[in-house]
Amino acid sequence: MPIDSRGSPEVSLADRATFFETEQWTAGVVGLGYVGLPLAVNAVQRGLRAIGFDVSPDAVARLQAGNSPVEDVSDADLLEALANGLELTSDESRLSEADALFICVPSPLNRHRQPDMSFIEAAAGTVSRVVGPGMMISLESTTYPGTTEDVIAPAAVSGGLTLDENVFVAFSPERVDPGNKRPLGSIPKVVGGVTLESGRVAAAAYGRLVDSVHLVSTSRSAEMTKLLENTYRAVNIGLVNEMAQLATELDIDIWEVIGAAATKPFGFQAFYPGPGVGGHCIPLDPQYLAWRAKEAGFATRFIDLAEQVNTRMPSYTADRIADLLNRRGLPVFGTEVLGVGVAFKPNVADDRESPSVDTLQVLVERGAKVSVLDPLVADDRVRGYGFTPVGPDQLDGFALAAVLTDHDAVDYEALAAAVPVVFDARGAYFRRGIAADNVVAL
Repeated sequence: MPIDSRGSPEVSLADRATFFETEQWTAGVVGLGYVGLPLAVNAVQRGLRAIGFDVSPDAVARLQAGNSPVEDVSDADLLEALANGLELTSDESRLSEADALFICVPSPLNRHRQPDMSFIEAAAGTVSRVVGPGMMISLESTTYPGTTEDVIAPAAVSGGLTLDENVFVAFSPERVDPGNKRPLGSIPKVVGGVTLESGRVAAAAYGRLVDSVHLVSTSRSAEMTKLLENTYRAVNIGLVNEMAQLATELDIDIWEVIGAAATKPFGFQAFYPGPGVGGHCIPLDPQYLAWRAKEAGFATRFIDLAEQVNTRMPSYTADRIADLLNRRGLPVFGTEVLGVGVAFKPNVADDRESPSVDTLQVLVERGAKVSVLDPLVADDRVRGYGFTPVGPDQLDGFALAAVLTDHDAVDYEALAAAVPVVFDARGAYFRRGIAADNVVAL
């Protein structure tokens, strides 16, 4: 006999898993940013009802008007989802209508580069106020191992519900890849419950949202999975950034070396140097793991060393730019420098934690007059950093251009023709096969 969407305190594990696999249920999404909004839209596209909640009434109003701030959700996609039943609200009580809650709130670092748990803790407060019998609750925000058990699970049972009898708690890390148009449902989902039973119920729910679910034994394993994924990237980027510095000292072209090494069909994966690491994952996630390790009295030597190398890269990049100016008899102070790209990665408008911004700010602190060419990042964002935005037809008068984010929309041949020296911190010219005598690579 089918279970209604709210279930009852006597709902059995088997029945609830079957319910999520077979019935029409309601997804409640807490947080409507770059993770939550795509998830809510995807739920509707998969034939489910979805209620999206955000604490900002202004953000909800913009979304209800069909204005998506998330690159991976077009305005058309959002409008279609709204027409097909996506409900957006800043009234958290509406989440009590949901059968499954997906927590997609920010998990940044504070100014001491330690985890800022305030958003997750606020979401746990929301859970405690809206949780009902039969509900499955999944945390998707990146965090340290143990958060789901220590913060979310107590909130879920605070009103008298019993774990695995009438409430189920799990962790499933977001795997958003900004700028790459992969359908959310095509990315395999790692799921781990605070118990095996909660994990199985959560896996049944996610099975309706994505094509492939990989169930692990615990929420701690799922939390650690996300941290391993991005720590792996951070450590390897740190390695190649250090190799790039060494290659410069030895007068070796690091881009040629990486290209040669990448011809090996086994045992090597190419990572590329740059002015640092940016975005919402790689600069942050390893620090969650390092912080948790310190609590356990464990030294994360690889992570700490990669952090030192990567956070030093903006200053190193600025030093290389200053050296190139000096070789032309120019000081940094008062010289017109063009930064090409301030997004944290190619072909996106996202400038969160961007090392390109950090590099240019170092030059500004040294007295340079910095302008920015970025075809994707809005001019207001550029001005907000204290830089002057310019277009592709305004390249005259700069002593040097620094390619800090290699958007495909930039005409690199025209750039090299217009500016006396181009410092290529991203290998834009090498990887595109563009030869220019005035280009100097990182």
